[in-house]
Amino acid sequence: MRILAKLAVVGIVALAALQLVRPGIPAKAASAELQAPSEVRRILEKDCYSCHSDERRLAWFDQIVPAYWLVRYDILSARQVLNFSTIGSKPAATQRAALYESVNMMQLGAMPMPRFLAVHPEARVAPEDLSALKAYLAPWSPMPAQSKSTAADVGPSPPVNLTAVLPELNGLPFSADFETWKPVTTTDRGDNHTFRFVLGNDIAVKAAQSGNISPWPDGTRFAKIAWQQEPGEDGLIHPGKFVQVEFMLKDAQHYKNTDGWGWGRWRGLDLKPYGADAHFVNECTGCHAPVRGDDSVYSLPMTNARTGRSEVVNNRAAALPDNLPYQSLGWRAITMYVDPNTRTTATLYGDDGAVRAVQARVASTSPPAYPEGAVLALVTWSQRDDPHWFGARIPDAPVSVEFVQVGKLGQAHGYRRFAGTGLIEDRAPAETSVARTHFVLGLLPAQLP
Repeated sequence: MRILAKLAVVGIVALAALQLVRPGIPAKAASAELQAPSEVRRILEKDCYSCHSDERRLAWFDQIVPAYWLVRYDILSARQVLNFSTIGSKPAATQRAALYESVNMMQLGAMPMPRFLAVHPEARVAPEDLSALKAYLAPWSPMPAQSKSTAADVGPSPPVNLTAVLPELNGLPFSADFETWKPVTTTDRGDNHTFRFVLGNDIAVKAAQSGNISPWPDGTRFAKIAWQQEPGEDGLIHPGKFVQVEFMLKDAQHYKNTDGWGWGRWRGLDLKPYGADAHFVNECTGCHAPVRGDDSVYSLPMTNARTGRSEVVNNRAAALPDNLPYQSLGWRAITMYVDPNTRTTATLYGDDGAVRAVQARVASTSPPAYPEGAVLALVTWSQRDDPHWFGARIPDAPVSVEFVQVGKLGQAHGYRRFAGTGLIEDRAPAETSVARTHFVLGLLPAQLP
């Protein structure tokens, strides 16, 4: 008993001594808070400012070392990622993007962090508060007015030599062959008015087809290509100016410190590596943290594979019947568009002959001259909200599939349309077939650098 008593005394003395090892947590008044209505800021102050501001808010039990050390680390790390006391100095678009990411973190249960909520349950975001934040952001409000892109916007300079593009600042090399990869899915982003093609290399596509995605196999590569959205005179929204391409490379051992993935982003038609230094990758891993249970992949690949888990694949979008003349989802994608009136999205696919005629890396206002025998497939889906990203929509159930086979001198040799429940072939009137053929052949490829 005496030994236990002595040990207890030593422990108490040691704990008391440790209280003196107390590095500071800087605190100061806000210099530029988020530019948002008072109700939005009230929610953020209540649920986020404990870590994501320059205020110092510690419960009494947070003050006790060693808990204090962990709390201090979390606060300083959180401020580096997002600081609501200073974010008001950044452009309005940057502020909104940060708020969108915050909302996604909240709805996926990543923020506030579960370990923080375990001892600070009052920080839990109430459903009505989350709804208020979403209503404020209103991702599907009308697009802001913008000038239409033309070939003159990018000048007469030739396409970039993809093999000469510099590696990312963390050393990840640029994948010069990404244009040949197959589509995995598409995304309509209402939060920043962009379209995304998500492409995968052969390893990624085979993994998606088999459902071997938990985790994705080593060697998997994804390319996420983004374009600004551009309203067309036809009432549809088309891809406009190229924004960026992002890559993910799976190598569980080599990239074990970044969740098993190599990350990279190249922006603009000159494909400039993103970031000030290699630490940009912290943005990537931080953003993807809510989907670590899905191997850090947000996208739901369109596949018929069954995985036994919900919301990791998109079976409904891949549900094309076997009776179609071609299974075009395995072809390369040429462009996409969204019809905001019907809330549908469509992707134009081409067979090898059609794709060879596409010069997506040359700015043009004229459609490709498809060779005789080439086949195009325009697949249209209804849309649903992306379960992984507030402000995004993804393909849902197929609405129609239209095939155009090119005849001599670029003229249509045949037009077939499959629509409705079960995608049954319908016999469109001649004038409708001609009009739809002209529409499909006239779609411009989404521009690549």
